[in-house]
Amino acid sequence: MSPPTPRLRRALPVLTTALAALLCVLAPLPAAADAPAAADGSADTAPAVGDGPADWTARPAGGGADREARPYVYLEGTPGTALQDRLAVTNSGRAPLTVRLRGDGRAGAWIGFAADTVTVPARTRAEVPLALTVPPDAVPGDASGEVVADDGEEEIRVPVRVRIGGPTLAALTVEDVEISGGTIRYALVNRGNALLEPRLAVRADGMFGTLLDRPERPLPLELAPGRRVERTEPWPDAPALDAVTVRLRVTAPGGARDEAEASATYIPVAPAVGGGLLVLGGLALFGSGAYRRRCTRRGDPEPPGAESADDRQPTTETRPLVKAGPLVKAGAES
Repeated sequence: MSPPTPRLRRALPVLTTALAALLCVLAPLPAAADAPAAADGSADTAPAVGDGPADWTARPAGGGADREARPYVYLEGTPGTALQDRLAVTNSGRAPLTVRLRGDGRAGAWIGFAADTVTVPARTRAEVPLALTVPPDAVPGDASGEVVADDGEEEIRVPVRVRIGGPTLAALTVEDVEISGGTIRYALVNRGNALLEPRLAVRADGMFGTLLDRPERPLPLELAPGRRVERTEPWPDAPALDAVTVRLRVTAPGGARDEAEASATYIPVAPAVGGGLLVLGGLALFGSGAYRRRCTRRGDPEPPGAESADDRQPTTETRPLVKAGPLVKAGAES
């Protein structure tokens, strides 16, 4: 075999270095067991399951299994009576739980607890007695409120419903109906002394027929006596050009019923502006043409600034000819 050429001898070190680098890249990484220990000498392990915040619940006591538990505290009584119930606080975590209890809302202000602060051991359920005293001057009907349990990071609200004995009156009104683009705004007011669950029906009529017809449906709210709620009804397919009348009808159990309406005119802004400019331009052209035709028909002079064909032609200055008579020389006759 012939000896390598000088060029090949110079390229051999380069090729050897490249081959060594390639082998280092392809070499297997060290095993995870060979990884260095933590700085404090302990092994790096994942946190144990269950070290996070403890789970807990608060709900009305009794009712058997969770799926059969009462959804809210329900009490009935006449003005001046004290009604009893219990609240169950369940701590399913691994550490003790401390919660604070308070009432909120109209009926919540009537509630007193056996203890405002309760500490529940791990994996334990505690039942806290509560007493609701109906004021002597309470209006017969329904009242609502909430029991609030707070652990300092989160809170759980338990609804409270109270039926106060005596004659009840269900009265509901719909007020301040407004139409704004694709939104219908209105307000509901409970004018009676009974807790109401209102239902709403919406209808909109335009110049050429019905544009919107939504049948009666329940609203996701409970209206306490004397309460006013402002709501909106979306209308995403509102017309672009029409004159409409929107009618709202609300009902509630107990014979409560009311209706209200509002009107609006939909006019597209950009086409209206463009159409107005076109009309103004057309009127200007029409007026200018009529003026010129009238001037031509009556033989009136052209408007100022206009030149006639004769004014544009060159002119020569002429002088009148004077007829010469006989020439008479002054002087005496010889």
